[in-house]
Amino acid sequence: MSSHKIAVIGGDGIGPEVVEAGVKVLEALAAVEPGLAFDFRRFDWGSDYYRRNGRMMPQDGLTQIEGFDAIYFGSVGDPNLPDDITLWGLRLAICQGFDQYANVRPTRLLPGLTGPLRPELGKQIDWVIVRENSEGEYAGVGGRAHRGLPIEVGMDVAVFTRTGIERIARFACDLAMSRPRKLLTVVTKSNAQRHGMVLWDEVVREVVRDHPGLTVDWMLVDAMTQRMVNKPGSIDTVLATNLHADILSDLAAALGGSLGIGSTSNMDPSRNRPSMFEPIHGSAFDITGKGVANPLGAFWTASLMLDHLGEPAAARRLMVAIETVTDRGEYLSPDLGGVANTAEVTAAVIAALSGANSTSSSGLPG
Repeated sequence: MSSHKIAVIGGDGIGPEVVEAGVKVLEALAAVEPGLAFDFRRFDWGSDYYRRNGRMMPQDGLTQIEGFDAIYFGSVGDPNLPDDITLWGLRLAICQGFDQYANVRPTRLLPGLTGPLRPELGKQIDWVIVRENSEGEYAGVGGRAHRGLPIEVGMDVAVFTRTGIERIARFACDLAMSRPRKLLTVVTKSNAQRHGMVLWDEVVREVVRDHPGLTVDWMLVDAMTQRMVNKPGSIDTVLATNLHADILSDLAAALGGSLGIGSTSNMDPSRNRPSMFEPIHGSAFDITGKGVANPLGAFWTASLMLDHLGEPAAARRLMVAIETVTDRGEYLSPDLGGVANTAEVTAAVIAALSGANSTSSSGLPG
């Protein structure tokens, strides 16, 4: 039996609450899944760490976690600290430091849940959004000058490189080819962003030519939002830039019922460094400490992590347990229209694990 070494970073707000719930679920899963074991190590990095040390994580933080098999991350953000300090000091420091250039976000309307779309449309949602995660609009290039003066200026430069575009396009094409429909939608805005996005289009087209079995269509990002709402069944795998995919994947989670169920993989496809897995809901300070945070996003994220760790049967078993709980509808958190608290949802999923088999999927090929 091999034990997967997992770095656990709860972070801010509800992050520690849902991640600790996820750890409990993974420990319960290991108790019933043959050959599965975990070695969890917790790191208290985040905004409270910043208040004590003037940094979101230690200067050698990346060195401390680079030997782990995966990172299980909660959230980052504090209403009393600037967002650029918290985000760039922890989450993006890990993503960029470990070159986790592929952000992958699956979306399905889980059994028993009701999203905002009409039922016949909601049941058509089965998407994976691939987000370029290292450059683009979030490259961090720019600056401010003449602070406090009438001529004050602030600039953020969207950086698109041939290498960055090519590698994420190839990742998205390979992922789309592994799914039954072999359908990829490429999101762009090259009608208005005439340099970087035109390069994006050109390089993606070059990569697509290497995948003759793939069906590809192209959408401007603003038109893509209405397509997600009006024609969800026409979408399967989506490739978009850092900013565009960030926005579209939040819309996707909402259409799937709640941001509380959204899951994310921050991938280093080379596996030279650990990949990081996190729910997408953020720190949600308005409900922090109340015990009502929805842990399902953290559980779905754990399933993605299991797939990455080479445990597809365990990943499917966890998803079956999640779907069993949502389908019964008895233990749903307030964001899903229920009254169950975090502990009750967690206990329900743990109870369902004993009866779960491998008949579902995490949303990604296993």
